[in-house]
Amino acid sequence: MVDRSERFHQALPALALALVVLAEILSGRGQVVLGLAVIAPLVAATALSRRATVAYGAAAFVVGTLLGLYEQQYTAETAVAQSVRLVAVALAGVLAVATCELRLRREAQLARLGAEAAATRAAVRTGETLQRALLGDAPRVPGMETAARYLPGAREAQVGGDWYDAFPLADGRTMLVIGDVAGHDAPAAATMAQTRGMLRALARSGHTSPAAALTALDDVLAGLSLETLVTVAVATVDVRGLAAGAVPLRWSNAGHPPPVLVRADGSAEVLQRVPDRLLGTTPTDAPRSDHELVLHRGDTLLLYTDGLIERRGMTLDDGTAWLVRALRQLGREPLDRMCDGLLSALGTRGDDDIALLAVRLPA
Repeated sequence: MVDRSERFHQALPALALALVVLAEILSGRGQVVLGLAVIAPLVAATALSRRATVAYGAAAFVVGTLLGLYEQQYTAETAVAQSVRLVAVALAGVLAVATCELRLRREAQLARLGAEAAATRAAVRTGETLQRALLGDAPRVPGMETAARYLPGAREAQVGGDWYDAFPLADGRTMLVIGDVAGHDAPAAATMAQTRGMLRALARSGHTSPAAALTALDDVLAGLSLETLVTVAVATVDVRGLAAGAVPLRWSNAGHPPPVLVRADGSAEVLQRVPDRLLGTTPTDAPRSDHELVLHRGDTLLLYTDGLIERRGMTLDDGTAWLVRALRQLGREPLDRMCDGLLSALGTRGDDDIALLAVRLPA
């Protein structure tokens, strides 16, 4: 069907030229319609190549000249009028070629934009697949309700350095992690995967307190000479205390936005402590520190990256205050609904990725 349509468009200018000749012959001498020959190159300009349009422009001029002879238009009385007609046919041919050139350029531009859009969509799909493969399945904490979300920033490259994690330790506790490597590209995602894997290995090999795990990770990253900023918050929970209704929570923060605790009664507080230095920065004499509190039944802990609270025209303090207000409204919803509600309440998206990890003690 496509080939038939294409052949029809290719034949249309020739058909137009043939009809002009036929009309001139059938109308008889004195009915000058040879000027209609300009239709052929104009039609060619809408569908055919530049070379074909030039050919039909030349053919229209030749047909006009020959029909002028047939109509005996080269006498002293009609020579001027015939010359004007031929000039008009020639100018129409030039106009047709210019129109064809513009059309071809526009078609080439549209084809290029279409190819770029297709390549971008493919890159986005590949990036999202890679990012989710690096993050792995949504973590689960035995004995606690768990929800996690990852939302890529509004960028063409859909890979970045945000990650969440949760895994068991040898002593029966569970380690919770939220982290952010600066950047929105493949190197940031690679650094994230390295950091995530190394933290897991260090925590499971004996560095079981959050501060100890981060201190050990500092040493490893210093040996890698990474030229990027990494922030991370690490926490441990021991759900074995759930039978008594109180679960110990210990956490350490390496320059990351502080976790938010939503109590069972709906009140929300930022676990704001003086944050330790970012990961991989030059060590100081000040050791990393652990902080502790107790979780009770129905309490929810939210770990998140700065994309959740960072907006143009807003300070991080303003963003944190917004998050606390939102959690006071959503904090007692089921965890999946709470996380989705936070993301939908953002309004306009920022440029940064967002990662969320929420855990809740059953009521």
